[in-house]
This record gives sequence, structure tokens and C-alpha cells, in this order.
Amino acid sequence: MGYTRQEIISKCKIALEDAKTFYQQDIVNYRGRTEDTNELYSEVVAEYLCENIFEFMNGIPEIIRSEYKIDSHDGKYDESSNRLEEKIAMKMFGMSENGREFQHIGKIIDYQTPLKAKRDDVAGKIDLLSYNSTSNMVYILELKEPDSMETMLRCVLEGYTYMRTVNMKKLFDDFLIPTTARLVASPFVFIGSIQEKEIMESRPFLKKLIELLESKPFFITDNYNVEEA
Repeated sequence: MGYTRQEIISKCKIALEDAKTFYQQDIVNYRGRTEDTNELYSEVVAEYLCENIFEFMNGIPEIIRSEYKIDSHDGKYDESSNRLEEKIAMKMFGMSENGREFQHIGKIIDYQTPLKAKRDDVAGKIDLLSYNSTSNMVYILELKEPDSMETMLRCVLEGYTYMRTVNMKKLFDDFLIPTTARLVASPFVFIGSIQEKEIMESRPFLKKLIELLESKPFFITDNYNVEEA
């Protein structure tokens, strides 16, 4: 089923009524082009968000947890598990626990960091949290497994939503991060993935949205090395 440009915009207007769940909406992962203007669906969505950027940003409520740091997070996982994304996150966390600091993002200090304060809160979990002590930057890393079919747009919006949801002061306190550090949301995708290909294509509104949200995408390469997008 195809959609016109106006039909996509109408769906965006409805989605923006609940900004915190915008990234979960089907339109964010639509592939293909509008029937009337031949624009990429994702570019129409990104353009709409660029034009309504403050409504989107300010529509995401903060949730304050009593504790963000979970003591049971030890990086151990079941090799037979089919939850590849979680296994990758735990593996990279384990690498940092054993002394590895990744280029650009620094040391990974947690994975699956919870955001909910109570059961009925609408919030996900931060895939990976890292701190680069040299640049004094904290990264909320929105990880996608190599074969993920989700769009880069979804990745950008999900990471940013988590950044707006978390209480930065409490997060920094719990992980003993200097109060002077800066918090950034970062898509964290593999070289050769659909997301990497999309960001390397000519997608001006996706790139503008990333700029407006001050997101910083990173690529995972061989041996879990990290490159800037």
C-alpha cells in the first residue's frame, strides 16, 4: 500500500500528539516513496519533525528513577540466546570492564540502563551508556544489530527520546560522572548495515534532523572498533 505526501504528514501530526512514542510509530520505519511526489517516506517524516522540532523535543517528558545503576549488570550472557542486540551490548560492556576504551566513545559503563520509575511508565532502556573522560562526553548509544531492518531515522529518534527521558543529574550522580560532562544521544550501527547506508546517502532532512537534535552517529567496524559517521 502506498501513501501520498499529505497522508504521511497527517500520520506525523497524529504521532506528534504523543512525542515520547513517535519513534515507535510505523511511519518511522516506512520504506519506499510517496505516490504523488516520489519522496522517500522517511525524508517526509524527517522534514516534518524539522519543521516542528520544538514541539517534538518539548513533548518528551522526563522520568526520574530512584536509581539508574543496576548492580547485577555484570556483562554475562547466554551464548545460545537469540537476542543478538543484547549479546552485542553485553560483550562490548565486558570489553570495557576488562580495560578496553573505545575510540571516540570511551569506556562503556552500562548496558540496558532502565528508564522507567514505575511499571506503567512508557519508556525503554538505554542500550549502552559510555563515558569519554578525555572529551568529558557521555553517550547514550542506540545500538542496532547488523541485520536490523529499522531505519536510521528510527535509531536517531529512539536515542534522542531516551536522552530527553533520563534525568541527567541523577544519571551522572549514579555513575560518578562529573557534572560538567555533556550528554549526547548517538545512533550506534554497524558498517554495512541498512542504517549506515541510509546516512551515507543523500538524505538532507535526515541529516538536518540529526543536526537539530545534536545527535552524533557512530559506526561499529571490525573487532568492535568505533568510527565517527
